[in-house]
Amino acid sequence: MTVSVGLRAEAAVVVDQHNTALAMGGGNVPAFATSALVALMERAAVNALRRHLEEGEDSVGVAVSVRHLAPTPVGKRVRAEAEVTAVEGRRITFMLRAFDAVEKVGEGTHQRIVVNREDFIWKMATKGA
Repeated sequence: MTVSVGLRAEAAVVVDQHNTALAMGGGNVPAFATSALVALMERAAVNALRRHLEEGEDSVGVAVSVRHLAPTPVGKRVRAEAEVTAVEGRRITFMLRAFDAVEKVGEGTHQRIVVNREDFIWKMATKGA
């Protein structure tokens, strides 16, 4: 793993009928769902790590704290940014921000743990045995 503080990446999505609060069960409004915002922010963090993990490594989310600050309507683009703020062994902490064309719509923090992908999948599979 070659991850360092300051590493950044983005992810973006256009709000459509499938990622609204109404469609995702998070309310009765046709605006970008908080759960979709969290997923977009997590994707930005994954994007930041993509080229910095060793063969056989992957990362899994272990903590997220997000504030959804403003609504975004269907048809508008939301862009999320993730920046590494701390690396403590295998634990990586990110600062998250998200914007639409008008304003900041979300902010928060996220932590991921770097894992051996094969070991993780094996451990998970033993729960079904």
